[in-house]
Amino acid sequence: MDKPLISRHLVDSDGSLAEAPREVPKVGILGSGDFARSLATRLVGSGFSVVVGSRNPKRMAGLFPSAAQVTLQEEAVGSPEVIFVAMFREHYSTLCGLSDQLAGKILVDVSNPTQQEHLRHHESNAEYLASLFPTCTVVKAFNVISAWTLQAGPRDGNRQVPICSDQPEAKRAVLELAQAMGFTPVDMGSLASAREVEAMPLRLLPGWKVPALLALGLFVFFYTYNFIRDVLQPYLQEGKNKFYQLPVSVVNTTLPCVAYVLLSLVYLPGVVAAALQLRRGTKYRRFPDWLDHWLQHRKQMGLLSFFCAALHALYSFCLPLRRSHRYELVNQAVKQVLTNKSHLWIEEEVWRMEIYLSLGVLALGTLSLLAVTSLPSIANSLNWREFSFVQSTLGFVGLVLSTLHTLTYGWTRAFEESRYKFYLPPTFTLTLLVPCVVILAKGLFLLPCFSRRLSRIRRGWEKDGAVKFTLPVDCALAQKTSHV
Repeated sequence: MDKPLISRHLVDSDGSLAEAPREVPKVGILGSGDFARSLATRLVGSGFSVVVGSRNPKRMAGLFPSAAQVTLQEEAVGSPEVIFVAMFREHYSTLCGLSDQLAGKILVDVSNPTQQEHLRHHESNAEYLASLFPTCTVVKAFNVISAWTLQAGPRDGNRQVPICSDQPEAKRAVLELAQAMGFTPVDMGSLASAREVEAMPLRLLPGWKVPALLALGLFVFFYTYNFIRDVLQPYLQEGKNKFYQLPVSVVNTTLPCVAYVLLSLVYLPGVVAAALQLRRGTKYRRFPDWLDHWLQHRKQMGLLSFFCAALHALYSFCLPLRRSHRYELVNQAVKQVLTNKSHLWIEEEVWRMEIYLSLGVLALGTLSLLAVTSLPSIANSLNWREFSFVQSTLGFVGLVLSTLHTLTYGWTRAFEESRYKFYLPPTFTLTLLVPCVVILAKGLFLLPCFSRRLSRIRRGWEKDGAVKFTLPVDCALAQKTSHV
């Protein structure tokens, strides 16, 4: 990365290399930390001339690319028009002695506050820097990009760079610089938005909070329900100690319930949205806030559903490895010998298990495809029709396969009185409620009387907003008849 990615040399007629006539843009960096070194590496690799200002240039020179010039701070701010301030907020005051030399320069603030600093200070780091250097133009940018992303390149990290400033020309210069480095700049407006931009790295998975809490709530509910049915009931009524099933068996029974319900909740808001559009007869009215947020969290719920389904598959593979399972096999063999039964084969159970496992594998494979295509690197390679087909059509197929998998598992157990322990129905019957509603509603919307109307609404038709057109010839005739 010491050499520019794009050569700035031209080939003469005699085959020798000649320097391009245009001047290489020079960029300054104040600071010698990890981020400053990564920033210098990326700028040099993008074809910029970089000068780094440090308090100890001799000691720091070996840490920067050989193409970057490392010198004292007062010497580094002389020629560059754009200067990155790669230091913490508490060190801004050390630059006050350079205020005359920095006059008229563009200062790019890349710092991030800690959670405590963000709550303690009412102004952003960029606004504080602007107050210290009123003769400079401060631009907030590159604070959401990590040092690793700068070194590895934008393809291996987030490409978007929020940028804000009060001066349009300075903001445009930094926008062009970000594009030259291979990033995607996002204009966030004036410098007043810097506080919001600085809060972005402080948020830990903001879009995952509600889906994670929902998944956790479903897990606690189904785990408690399975514990009461499979562990507590045998202990209280039959005196059997099955508490050893808590770490594996009960968890393995709970995970598919959570995965199945979460998958159905991914497609339920689409059904609700379609019903609202049919009822209103228009697509130009906003959905309720709760439905809007629900629609925005579908991706996270789908990935959590795949996560629980994958864990269920791994736990299922581990079931035969348990010591308790081996004891049960030995006990069954002894019981078979004592009862003088040489051959146990129930054709119906064999077929049920074969179909049940096959449907489960198909459902997990479909969920895997949905999870892979939700990754930005894969989703960006698909056009809208392909992405919609995978996420909508194949996703619904995955929901149907999961439903068939659950029904095959339950078979006739829902009609057996012995399965209702403590008068509680089998767990799989509870999980079928929401998915069956989604599947029935989807099937209902496929009927021509609903599908045609819904298609017209989504193409802009409104129930009470029909527009009447009058041809120009009709207008002329109407005017003539009005004069008669």
